[in-house]
Amino acid sequence: MQTIADRIIILWGWRRFFLALFLGALSALALPPFGAFPVLWITFTLFVWLIDGAVGSANAGFLRRLLPAAFIGWAFGFGYFLAGLWWIGAAFLVDADQFAWLMPFAVVAAPAGLALFWAFGAALARAFWPEGWPRILVFAIAMALAEWLRGHVLTGFPWNAVGYALAREPVMMQPASLFGLWGLTLAAFVIFAAPAVLADRRGAGRFVFVGLALVLLAADAGYGAYVLSGATDATVPKVHIRIVQPNVDERDKWKAGQGDALLKRYLEMSDGTTAPDRSGVGSATHVIWPESAFPFLLTERPDALAAIAALLPEGTTLVTGAARAERGVGAAPVQYFNSIYVIDDKGEITAAYDKVRLVPFGEYLPLAGFFDALGIRQLIEVPGGFSAGTRRVTLPIPGAPPVGPLICYEIIFPGAVVDPDNRPGWLLNLTNDAWFGDTPGPYQHLLQARLRAIEEGLPVVRAANTGISAIIDSYGRVRQSLGLGSAGLVDGDLPVSLPPTLYARFGDFVFLGLMIAAALAAGWGQLTSKLKRN
Repeated sequence: MQTIADRIIILWGWRRFFLALFLGALSALALPPFGAFPVLWITFTLFVWLIDGAVGSANAGFLRRLLPAAFIGWAFGFGYFLAGLWWIGAAFLVDADQFAWLMPFAVVAAPAGLALFWAFGAALARAFWPEGWPRILVFAIAMALAEWLRGHVLTGFPWNAVGYALAREPVMMQPASLFGLWGLTLAAFVIFAAPAVLADRRGAGRFVFVGLALVLLAADAGYGAYVLSGATDATVPKVHIRIVQPNVDERDKWKAGQGDALLKRYLEMSDGTTAPDRSGVGSATHVIWPESAFPFLLTERPDALAAIAALLPEGTTLVTGAARAERGVGAAPVQYFNSIYVIDDKGEITAAYDKVRLVPFGEYLPLAGFFDALGIRQLIEVPGGFSAGTRRVTLPIPGAPPVGPLICYEIIFPGAVVDPDNRPGWLLNLTNDAWFGDTPGPYQHLLQARLRAIEEGLPVVRAANTGISAIIDSYGRVRQSLGLGSAGLVDGDLPVSLPPTLYARFGDFVFLGLMIAAALAAGWGQLTSKLKRN
């Protein structure tokens, strides 16, 4: 009598493809804002069974024998990324007259490209595919490696790595301080794929392995509970943050004549005059405005700097996102940067940071000559695109610990959010998620910021134009926040930092150690299985 596993394993052709595609799309329910991570016990289990049956012809060459597994991995990954990243298409509707025609291509092309990493992972796993429970470890190692490569190859794009499925609540996030996102990703593949071995017809070890996978999940939660039991709500003395969330529609921001009105809005909100329950800047020592706050160059508007000086009481500092221009010498073109300015109570810019990691097709156009010929331009229309800053820096902030500035998606890169030679006391993430409207994107972005806080042991202050703005402590707990699509203020104190975590000290070498340990366990399991059969 055929079991469900048998029926999955013998599927072939388009039925196999569409099942893998559906399972991948279903897996996206584990991501924010849904967080239905138990679905992965079904989808990853069936993923393993699909790879069980993905065997090429015995007469084919080695690489050709791996093509069926690569095909399954690509289909599963395409479904996962399509369902998890469809919202990027909303950015092409901001200036619909020029970019709407590109939306279908972007929504499909990005997931299709990212799915190639999962095709590699599935093929790699199949190349070393053992029998029994060791194949789950081989699967987890190969897929975790594929996810790590996705986060690093070319510019890298680790958005929605599978490890985030385990990081739904602070109690489950804390192991990130030890192993980082990639360690959580390896654990997630093991935990959620483990039930696949229950369909095996022999080997008592399969029950032990599933039990150990559940112990791993319990250990994740147990460690989190232990860490949080000793967590405090301590804050940095005399540092009081006010985040301004103006909720400005991206379509309105760039309309002619909106610059002065937008500046007025920021000033009034910061002073509390538009919020009846507020009275002036009050006790705020640091006012935070989001990414690219103005549709003009702040350094070319002395009246704007004067208005900021008039707003800020003595000793109060403004940190804001703004475009910066660097004039070339002679006939050299002007360079534009997506920047952060630190402005004192006299309206003087005391420090600045230029964004290091730019968004492909958003802030610059890779292979510009090729895409120009196709009529494709970057979404933010700056002549020649933005230029990238040279290095990660730690900015001095009057009256507060030095800060690690991060603009928009710079915060999604594990192990690459601080200056390694000058550790900051907190992280500041200025972003403009207005491009993506009321979609899962901003919720996914917030979760990634929370995990960076835990990995580095540093609080994160997040200012987002349309939300979600938040003050996050070093344990990834949201202290104060303002929801998506709301205009208002987030007032709160700056949480204290923790000593450098294991992950902050050793980075991805910890993940490498876990991968080696998993490989040794898989090899031992395969060897003992062969000895028993002989």
